[in-house]
This record gives sequence, C-alpha cells and structure tokens, in this order.
Amino acid sequence: MAYASVCFPMNVPVMTTCPSPSWSLASRRRRFLPAVRCVSSVPKVADEADLFDLKQYMAEKARRVDAALDRALPLRPPERLFAAMRYSLLSPGKRVRPVLTLAACELVGGDESAAMPVACAAEMIHVMSLIHDDLPCIDNDDVRRGRPANHVAFGEGFAVLAGDALHCFAYEHAAAATRAPPDRVLRAVAELGRATGAEGLLAGQIMDIECEGKEVGLEVLEGIHLHKTAKLMEAAAACGVIMGGGREEEVERLRRYGRVLGLLCQVVDDIMDVTKTTEELGKTAGKDSACGKTTYPKLLGLEAAGRVAEELVGKAEEELQGFDRNRARPLRHLARYIANLARYN
Repeated sequence: MAYASVCFPMNVPVMTTCPSPSWSLASRRRRFLPAVRCVSSVPKVADEADLFDLKQYMAEKARRVDAALDRALPLRPPERLFAAMRYSLLSPGKRVRPVLTLAACELVGGDESAAMPVACAAEMIHVMSLIHDDLPCIDNDDVRRGRPANHVAFGEGFAVLAGDALHCFAYEHAAAATRAPPDRVLRAVAELGRATGAEGLLAGQIMDIECEGKEVGLEVLEGIHLHKTAKLMEAAAACGVIMGGGREEEVERLRRYGRVLGLLCQVVDDIMDVTKTTEELGKTAGKDSACGKTTYPKLLGLEAAGRVAEELVGKAEEELQGFDRNRARPLRHLARYIANLARYN
C-alpha cells in the first residue's frame, strides 16, 4: 500500500466550505521513516550519547508552569467566574504548549523567566479552546482531563464566559507580566492573536464543524488540523524564540517545528481515540467516530496513521538540525514522546 505524504505550506488560505476547499495541499509520495523510539518510554536506545530524561524534564517544566498559572490567576471576585477559569486552567495536563515555548526560548540561549508569561498565555488560550470545544453546541463532551468538563461543573453560561475570560486574560498577562524588550512582547502577543483568531484556531474549529458527518480527503483533514491544532503550536514555538532573542531564521524554523508537532499531536490523538479507554484518555473515547468526524485512522487505517506519525517525527527533527545539540534535546525528544503516546499507556 502506498501512503500519502504530508507537507506544510507557510500560508494556507482558510477553507470556508466543506468538502470543496478553496485551498489545497501539495501531495507527494516518499518512503516513510523507520519507527523511532522514545528514551522516556523504553530503557535503551541506539544512540547512548543522546540519552535524555524527558519525563523528568516535562514534569519539572510543568510544575513551574503550574505554579506560574496559579500565581497569575488567584481566586477573586467574581468568585464563581474565577473558580470556573481556575478549574480548567489548573486541571492536570501535559502542558505541551507552554513547555514548547520555554524549550524554544532556551534553545536560542534565552532564559525561562523571559518566556514564562507568554508560555502561560499559550496554555490559557489552549484551555479556552478545550472549554468551548466540550460545550453541547460543539462536541458535547462531559469529560476533560479526567474530570467533569467545565460546563458540567459550572453550567454552560459560566463555561462560555470562563473561556472568554481566559482568552482575554492570556493577552493581558503576556503583555503586562513579561519582563522583556517591548518589541518582543508586542510581536509575541500578535503571534498568539493571529494563531487563535479567524485565520487560526477558530477557523479550524469552524472547518471541523462544517465537515462533521461529511466525507473528506486527506488534504481537507490536514487543513482542519493545520488551523485547529497546529497554528497555536506554531505560535508557542515561535514566541519562545522571539522571547529568547533568536534570529528571524530561527523563529521560522521553530514555527515549522511547531506546525509539524501540532499535526503530530492530532494524528496521535486520533489514534488514541480508537485504541485507548476513556480512563486512559481522560476524555470520552470514540467521540470522533460517534460525531461522524473524519480522522487519520478512519481515512488511512491505524497502521498508515502510525506511519504518518513516524514521518512527522522525522520532519520535526529536521527543523532542529544545526542548533546546539544539548539545547535541542528537549524538543527532539518531545516529538518522539508525543508519537509514542499512541503506543504506550
């Protein structure tokens, strides 16, 4: 069987109808990369010089992000609104987006403290999207991160407003709490806004809704997730380099890395949706199929979807070539870790 390979254009016009998009992704065929193994999941790898404890790295970074989020958003009046915001924001999560921002900042020699407010802003935006995604009018999911979704715990009205408030506060926090040159802060805020709005995450959500229950091809599916998932990943990575004072070339390389990582997250999420239980996922398993959504396993089959994930890992690693090897380790292993989520509990 031949598999369609994926590519990643820098500027993809937004699709307004489904399944006849006004844009297309160039397709090409190539041999898939061999399977990669994550040192955080398996005890030994061929390259002993590249050993890296990603699990410890992620846990420590997530701990610091959690502390920063808690400080940024204390409980205050109106208490029920802030309680709803904190309920979802502080729920246990992998914190991939803020860790990506911090790792990208450190990749170019920046200090974590310079990027932390922007990293927190990226997580606030992501959590906003989860709150709204779970609403009965969109995906109607009652479970998120292993506990009742925000609208189940607080009601639909509070969930909508909590998501809106997190979205607004993300930009306020990034602008007011960041101790960095104003031009860097301004650019980072613009990056996050562009990634979230009508040509970014929200566009992807609209595309996803319009295509629900319809037969779509690989190009349309990739277009949905380039917007819905990858745009914010791009911004998170690019913002890290910006806050770290990186060169323009480095910003664009990490933007491409984030784009690949975003698609990788979606491919893996699709695989896990059909191979993991609700308890393992922390959200309702099989939800995409129940909603009539096209997924990578549905379109390509599980084996081919796994091969796409492997190829994306290779593409992510390509974008890190030329950077300091030690500084690039977290990002290199992050891609491998995400791919392996579909294989290991």
